[in-house]
Amino acid sequence: MKKLLYCPIIHMSADLGSLAHEATKRGMAALGEDLWKKHQETIRGFWQAIEDYLNSIEVNGFKVYQDGMAADGEMGKKIIEEGVKSGSKNFEIVSSLLKRGAILVRTEDFNLLKLELDRLVKISKAGTVVRKLTAYIDYMWTKKGLLRSRDEFIARRINETLKEGETGILFVGAYHDVTRWLASDIRVAEVKDRRRVADYQKKFILQGKKAKEVEELSSYLVSPVELNGRLP
Repeated sequence: MKKLLYCPIIHMSADLGSLAHEATKRGMAALGEDLWKKHQETIRGFWQAIEDYLNSIEVNGFKVYQDGMAADGEMGKKIIEEGVKSGSKNFEIVSSLLKRGAILVRTEDFNLLKLELDRLVKISKAGTVVRKLTAYIDYMWTKKGLLRSRDEFIARRINETLKEGETGILFVGAYHDVTRWLASDIRVAEVKDRRRVADYQKKFILQGKKAKEVEELSSYLVSPVELNGRLP
């Protein structure tokens, strides 16, 4: 049997590189400083729950598939360590897994990543409202297709590299849906419910109208991981 722990993730500012400042600025503008800080606390609690669970299981020999990772080997490890230095909790957890015997596997196609990043950077650097709107429309026009292409590629990499008797861990944004492209002989367990993680991200910016739902989702995100049968 092939097993895959599917870990839908929420990106922290440290994961966004040159886009971090713009993301923080927009977040605070949309929510206000207090709610933005509360959101950041939820994200930290979410990652702590993920880390606590992964620390509780044996991961030696597990294959690690990481959102945005277009390299493996020494280059991949350098990228992970740079992410750790920048403050990424995601990369800190991956680094710990590798030190415990897990194996980093190239997960994404560099060209697809570059296409998406170029469009996001174009939005953040647009000097006028008109240019920003034009860049945003361009991004939204291609976003769905790019996401699907990335999901197909990620699934193909897992299908090709996860062998019989092996277990993998996939860290990927909650808006992705990689499972639909996975081979039928891969048994998948979600570390956190992908739809609930995505739902939180959609609703936290609507705090006034969705406060109760956001609070319930936030509580779920920071709660201890519970997997039926504890897949590994």
